[in-house]
Amino acid sequence: MMRQYELVERVRKYNPRVDEDLLNRAYVYAMKAHGAQTRASGDPYFSHPLEVAAILTDLKLDDATIVAAVLHDTIEDTDATHEEIERLFGKQIGHLVDGLTKIEKLDLVSKQARQGENFRKLLMAVAEDVRVLLVKLADRLHNMRTLHFVPPEKRARIAQETLDIYAPLAGRIGMQRLRDELEELAFRHLSPEAHQAISERLRDLRAKNGRAIRRVEEELTEEFAKRGIEAAVAGRQKAPYSVWRKMERKSISFEQLSDIFGFRIIVGGVEDCYRALGVVHTKWPSVPGRFKDYISTPKQNDYRSLHTTVIGPGHQRVELQIRTAEMHEIARFGIAAHALYKDAAGDEGREELAKESRAFRWLQETLDLLSHGDSPEEFLEHTRLELFQDQVFCFTPKGGLIALPRGATPIDFAYAVHTKLGNSAVGAKINGRVAPVLSHLQNGDEVEIIRAEGHIPPVAWETAVATGKARAAIRRATRESVRQQFAGLGRQIVERAFERANRVFSEDRLKAALPRLARASLEDVLAAVGRGEIYSGDVVKALYPDFTEDRKVTQTPIRPGEPGWFGVKANANVVFKAPGAGGADAIPIRGLSGDAPVSFAPIGGAVPGDRIVGILTQGEGVTIYPIQSPSLTAFDDQPERWLDVRWDIDTERRELFPARVVAQAMNEPGALGALATLIGETGANIDNISFRAHSPDFREMTFDLEVADLKHLTAVIAKLRESPLVSKVERVIG
Repeated sequence: MMRQYELVERVRKYNPRVDEDLLNRAYVYAMKAHGAQTRASGDPYFSHPLEVAAILTDLKLDDATIVAAVLHDTIEDTDATHEEIERLFGKQIGHLVDGLTKIEKLDLVSKQARQGENFRKLLMAVAEDVRVLLVKLADRLHNMRTLHFVPPEKRARIAQETLDIYAPLAGRIGMQRLRDELEELAFRHLSPEAHQAISERLRDLRAKNGRAIRRVEEELTEEFAKRGIEAAVAGRQKAPYSVWRKMERKSISFEQLSDIFGFRIIVGGVEDCYRALGVVHTKWPSVPGRFKDYISTPKQNDYRSLHTTVIGPGHQRVELQIRTAEMHEIARFGIAAHALYKDAAGDEGREELAKESRAFRWLQETLDLLSHGDSPEEFLEHTRLELFQDQVFCFTPKGGLIALPRGATPIDFAYAVHTKLGNSAVGAKINGRVAPVLSHLQNGDEVEIIRAEGHIPPVAWETAVATGKARAAIRRATRESVRQQFAGLGRQIVERAFERANRVFSEDRLKAALPRLARASLEDVLAAVGRGEIYSGDVVKALYPDFTEDRKVTQTPIRPGEPGWFGVKANANVVFKAPGAGGADAIPIRGLSGDAPVSFAPIGGAVPGDRIVGILTQGEGVTIYPIQSPSLTAFDDQPERWLDVRWDIDTERRELFPARVVAQAMNEPGALGALATLIGETGANIDNISFRAHSPDFREMTFDLEVADLKHLTAVIAKLRESPLVSKVERVIG
């Protein structure tokens, strides 16, 4: 275990002005706080925060970050409190340690919800001070280095979480060296056999190709010296996980990989990068399509370098990266390589870091997801989507550059520009040509979005887009659309309830009564009524406490289908006014394309021309039944769910409605085809067919149809009855 003076000396090597007293006090405090606690390995627990601090000294971080690393588990695992840490070590260190502390006693059923909520808190703390993330990544790295001491079931979960979240996150903020080690450790625990097999193949390959690697290094060094370019050339080998990931992604074998070995060329300045590129391309032929300029167009994690692939000695492909020493430091250490990280706390420091670091700007943009109230699970899902590093760079018609993950669509592009643009997108032009909105974008594409005001993004887009921002925005727009539908339905129900009660409906008075209905806004109340969560009569009572409903049972039973019938209930105390009669005050129903959340009876549906009644189903809206449906008896004891509805058909837009017919037909070859043809001739659509053997000679065929109205359905039935194959046809109303 690292001694107290050793920690101070590690910091002093890169920071002569180290606050020795602060480090010593933190060391002693944490050691006493953790006391006799031990880790799964049996080592004193205090050794863990010391190792985390040691990792951060390699990144040359400031005193406050090192102290936060030493103290990072005290609040969570000891009796220490945030207030005490802040009092003893200052507000800045107290804030860092609190940002690293998991949510205490979080009562969430789902492990994924706990994981998502903890990650949400971490990123919120990162938004305030990026050093929180650096400590967290160092903490995860040391935990992964000692993961073999953890029980197997827990080990797999931690390794998968590291591979899904923390390693990509390290990559997105440019800390590639740390990302590589996290991925290797996770891969070793998740797929030990694959890791061992690939590692052995790589060792054999390096032994076999060692001379070729040295030859490339020597030839390049000699060429650069001739041209007066000071350059350091070093061969490198892909890590086992990188090899595995590429084999998986491209579905190729180990032998088919052409870039297991690569070379890194470090030069003095940006101009030298392009001079070195010219030397390489002059000496060896380049591979078309394999040149990438990340200097003029950096990645979002601040990575800058020139990438090219050439046909080198022995006709082998050679991959090269050309960069400056400064670029190399940023590629290895990411955000930690920026001098400004030391002053990252505070608004001014964050603004400066955002200007300096594209990676930090990405972190801030990711936090936009938090402002829309997504669940912890959704936040975790969106963050995973945002962590993918492979990118394409596209342009707006005005020349603006938009970076997107590979596989992104014009919809992702639209939401990356602005949420309103994404919500109103109905089409796209790629490089001046109209293209499907779900096309995959390529590097250099110019994308123009075609808009339509009032458009609502289809639900299917949610699973087709590649960015978390687009997926979250589509989900929010869909929820808002459904909410507006329920609120619209609820308004109609409430207004009719006030009319029946002969009372005046007043929005202002209803707003004043919100506490009695336990809702925060008028729209919340209306949406709750539309969803069936609040009974409309209770809304009337909220405004008029003296209101009482007439709950007298009718003296004369009314048969189903007669005017004024609503289904007299044997044990009911309420008779409503003439549902099914289609009065002017009934709620208008257009169909599935209308503004209200509507569905039709699951057995047999309903068609225009039927007298209908609506049943309010909680969370689903209104289900429309023909008034003679026997299924309505199931709602006899729930009068508050019955709604008076009427058809309101849009004659300019032909819409089909569900209906079911059963035909008893001869059991002979071609019978089904003949009946289907007859149905098609009427203009009806067959949605589903089922069969039941009625006898050896006859088969019962059930057709779920889509027809325009009752007249259309009657014509279908008449057409079937004319067939000599059919002995009986009837409509089914369930």
